[in-house]
Amino acid sequence: MNRNKRNNSTIDSFSGNHASNLSVVVAVLTFRRPDDLIELIPKLLTHCVEAAVGYGMRQPTVLVVDNDPDGGARETATRFGSGITYVHEPTPGIAAARNRALAESADFDLLVFIDDDERPTSGWLTSLLATHLHTGADGVVGPVVSAFAAPLDPWIADGGFFDRRRLPTGTEVRVAATNNLLLDLRLVRSISLQFDENFSASGGSDSLFTRRYTGAGFTLVWCDEAVVTDVVPAERATRDWVIRRRYRIGNSWARTELALISGSTQTVRLRGALLLAGATRVAGGTARATLGVLGRSPRNRAHGIRIAARGAGIVAGAFGRTYLEYRRPIGV
Repeated sequence: MNRNKRNNSTIDSFSGNHASNLSVVVAVLTFRRPDDLIELIPKLLTHCVEAAVGYGMRQPTVLVVDNDPDGGARETATRFGSGITYVHEPTPGIAAARNRALAESADFDLLVFIDDDERPTSGWLTSLLATHLHTGADGVVGPVVSAFAAPLDPWIADGGFFDRRRLPTGTEVRVAATNNLLLDLRLVRSISLQFDENFSASGGSDSLFTRRYTGAGFTLVWCDEAVVTDVVPAERATRDWVIRRRYRIGNSWARTELALISGSTQTVRLRGALLLAGATRVAGGTARATLGVLGRSPRNRAHGIRIAARGAGIVAGAFGRTYLEYRRPIGV
């Protein structure tokens, strides 16, 4: 049950009839992807207009947070004129950029995150808002569907490396990424929640953030109609990249689990549980991959490797090791 449900007199709940009172900002964090911004920003502006018309609200603002130390996205973002707010966050790392989005949104009620390499589909923003308004949820999560710049390696497809969850609208979830997420900023501010910059180079700051959000008693629900498409470049659709990504996901998951507890006794117990969970995945995945080789089943081999890679990442995280997928070269 949501301990901090928004019937509290200090945090008013908005029904569909009061949507006009809401102020909304759509934040896109970017790092040296001008072509993506050129394609994405007009789509976001269209969605903002649709939301304003549909709900009789003030048009949502599009906030571009540029994490390039050189501020390279300024010209691209500002060419679109009104409706766009551009800010430069030179501190390296996605967590710093996410925190800048929070800071720049201090006067808004709702914040919607989307990635710069994603494209919102029809009805995306209005669907997020509708689910928030009609369910009374404290946040809304939407699905991400991958599209590929080149034909996908059948082995990667068989392994389900780009498969993501789909849930019925209204399903409550406890954790989410920020690639398609609506948050009630009034509640975020009420608990002074920030993204942990210790996770900037490794990933996982969004998972930790939303775990803390739901752990405080706030609800996140799924909206299956609010779809965004993730545009996957060819360099990310390789066997090496997807295996490393599964390892990183396991590593980040273990680290976020450890970050959520305190006390040496609890930490020791959790490390043991993570070691067991990770080792079980490594053993099970390796066995499935071996059976795939012996049985000439690419699907079983790929699935087994995916499971084992995630397990190996969990084991590494349990030992305190961090995989820095997003680490930048010095000066970048």
